[in-house]
Amino acid sequence: MFDTPAIVAMHAPDGFLEPGVAVVTAVIAVVVTAIGLRRATDELGDRQVPLAGLAAAFIFAAQMFNFPVAAGTTGHLLGGALAAILLGPWVGSLIVTVVVVVQAVLFADGGLTALGYNTINMSIVTAFGGWAAFRLLRRVMPANSAGVVGATALAAGISVVLSSAAFSIEWLFGASAPVAFDTVFGAMVGVHALIGIGEGLISALVIAAVLAARPDLVAGAADLDLADLSRPARVGTRTFVIGAFLSTIVVAAVVSQFAVDNPDGLEKVAEDEGFISSARDHALDSSIFADYATSGVDNATVSLAVAGVAGVLITLAVGYGLLGASRLGRRTQGA
Repeated sequence: MFDTPAIVAMHAPDGFLEPGVAVVTAVIAVVVTAIGLRRATDELGDRQVPLAGLAAAFIFAAQMFNFPVAAGTTGHLLGGALAAILLGPWVGSLIVTVVVVVQAVLFADGGLTALGYNTINMSIVTAFGGWAAFRLLRRVMPANSAGVVGATALAAGISVVLSSAAFSIEWLFGASAPVAFDTVFGAMVGVHALIGIGEGLISALVIAAVLAARPDLVAGAADLDLADLSRPARVGTRTFVIGAFLSTIVVAAVVSQFAVDNPDGLEKVAEDEGFISSARDHALDSSIFADYATSGVDNATVSLAVAGVAGVLITLAVGYGLLGASRLGRRTQGA
């Protein structure tokens, strides 16, 4: 579609920001991720570890689906606010970081030198910014499931705008092209405000579904009376996990086939403002699953489905393995 490297909603490629900003943001991302891993292992119980891995897998799958926004622009779920409302901001930030790293390393989606600012923008800002907005909105929303769902929709939309603003601030300190900060800021916030509508709708639907089945698994509803949230017959943990896993596979293998093949918000802004040429080819653009296509598989539908399912399984394994290994290590130290 383009002669430039592929970019998918807020996944910045190598070259968009100067090396100094890439280094500084990488250090910040590593520090926050390390703290998040320590906090996550303290806050998650054994039952919640696989659920956190499953949440990472779902966000990976959902990010494969680009929905139309306006004027030939698309967007997709970022998932930071959703993850934070499900699991708390530290765990939420951590699992989206897992998604961002897997996408960059195995799917050539987001530059390797851009991992620092992609992690900050897509994981840290969306999780903590979305959680802060959610908690503020909960104060004025009804103290029931409808209030939680409504606050989720608004907070998730706000998190996308915050993410776009974060990139704009990074552009101020590390622009790779002579484009003014206010120009980039206005364009980024404008288009991502529209993308935030889709983010809010998807996040609200997911939270509503989890509240209906297992309200005890929603961190953002922990202050509510579970008896008022749950139906008489609540879904068991095993049934919930199996259903969520199968739904994730369907999203990755089937729903992703209907993704709209138009520029996303960041790519559209880069094209319109003239800095798309700053993007550099991905160092791993010849890997087996680069650009969400399976090398050696000629059928486009099958190629995408195989890559999507593989991504789900890999993300699930990395998320579960990282949290599980960390919890085991903490137990060993405490013994």
